[in-house]
Amino acid sequence: MPSLDAAVSALSEADVSRIVEMAWEDRTAFEAIALQFGLNDSAVVALMRRQLKPASFKTWRKRMAGRVTKHAALRSVEVQRHRATNTRQ
Repeated sequence: MPSLDAAVSALSEADVSRIVEMAWEDRTAFEAIALQFGLNDSAVVALMRRQLKPASFKTWRKRMAGRVTKHAALRSVEVQRHRATNTRQ
């Protein structure tokens, strides 16, 4: 995978904003971000670290720790897929 700098430089400001938004959403799996933007979960974490204030990043990491809905393979069948109107098709 290319470096985070190279991956992020290829994204528009709107794309970076959307990735941050998707990362905060409880039901959006990291796999959905990878599918749409080509960033794996560790790249999303690095991007969040760069985009958020330190306290906000710590809050996000604490919130995401152990949250099974952020990984598609760990989800139960009750968690349904939702596609927002502003996501890429």
